Amino acid sequence: MATDTNTIVGRVMAAGTARHGGQDWMIQRMTSIALVPLSLWFIVSAVGLAGTGYAEARHWLASPFNATAMVLLIITLFWHAQLGVRVIIEDYVHQEGIKLASLLLLQFAAIALGLTCVIAVLKITVGS
Repeated sequence: MATDTNTIVGRVMAAGTARHGGQDWMIQRMTSIALVPLSLWFIVSAVGLAGTGYAEARHWLASPFNATAMVLLIITLFWHAQLGVRVIIEDYVHQEGIKLASLLLLQFAAIALGLTCVIAVLKITVGS
């Protein structure tokens, strides 16, 4: 199938941005929208917990709503950050070997750190 590169849409399709990059762009926008209420909830909660002890903070996090919101915040935050850093690596790292290694390290770090945070929240929630 020949692509007409005389039109703007044709040039975009020929460049490939309408195939793969558009989905990542849309996911990054959706995660940023999700982070707004989650971040506001977290800030208000953190201010409300200021000056309290460990037991009260643990009791607060043990509530199903707060634990769920915290896990959603963690997952969304790490997903959004990983997408943003991936774009930077893809745009500014030009040597293919270093780019691939950086992308793999980024993916591993985002999953490992996010999973560690989620496990910590779950551990606090169940009281272990």
